[in-house]
Amino acid sequence: MTIQWFPGHMAKARRQVTEKLKLVDIIFELVDARIPHSSRNPMIDEIIQHKPRLVLLNKADMADKEVTKEWIHFFDAQGIKALAINSQAGTGMKEIVSASKWILTEKFARMQAKGVKPRAIRAMIVGIPNVGKSTLINRLAKKNIAKTGNTPGVTKAQQWIKVGKELELLDTPGILWPKFEDQEVGSKLALTGAIKDTILNLQDVSIYGLRFLEKEYPQRLKERYQLQHIPEEIVTLFNEIGKRRGALMSGGEVDYDKVAELVIRDIRSEQLGPLSFEKPQYGE
Repeated sequence: MTIQWFPGHMAKARRQVTEKLKLVDIIFELVDARIPHSSRNPMIDEIIQHKPRLVLLNKADMADKEVTKEWIHFFDAQGIKALAINSQAGTGMKEIVSASKWILTEKFARMQAKGVKPRAIRAMIVGIPNVGKSTLINRLAKKNIAKTGNTPGVTKAQQWIKVGKELELLDTPGILWPKFEDQEVGSKLALTGAIKDTILNLQDVSIYGLRFLEKEYPQRLKERYQLQHIPEEIVTLFNEIGKRRGALMSGGEVDYDKVAELVIRDIRSEQLGPLSFEKPQYGE
């Protein structure tokens, strides 16, 4: 299964983010908690350079909590603060402001020492498509997205979104396209819904998902599809699931397309429980 993005999007996105970096104090890097590595732009460190950063592991409710803890420790070991959040439900929103203040303590102390009046923290959210950027902005702004006026040193056309008195978000695209160094990254993005299903071979995506479950969460796979054991042959596994779930064609044959769709739907809708599709690889 070969999946690619357009490199032109990557260049444009990179340029947009780089241009706005000087306007903000901190970057909020938004990733999918189920696939924190695969849902990052591989050039993110190079793009944002030494700008302070807070990694937000979004959709944490859908991920394996123990694995998410491992990821938070992983980022911490790299000197990067990370938080598990759920922008849909609003979980972890207050921690974003307090973590930002902690990260920027020294910077704001230096500003104060120079006689600069205290002001709100200015942040920019970056992330790949479909990781929940708009939902997070709306949740933080409590859906009251408004301009905060002409902030000094900022062009008049620039829109700042006020989050209480302590935070302002720069409303820029902030979209960084993933670059697939290996096709497994593409498979994980496809499985979690980050890529439009219309451009995918859903059978390939579901096979990847089933093989992953067989390896990492075999008991959940058995329970969901009432399997005594997991067949080695993928066709046999499809047949078993299809018969048990009624994914059949008119002649009683198993409809493999329907099986693929229901497996993907079950994974994405947490019918197999919260799942994490990758663990931190130390020494990368």
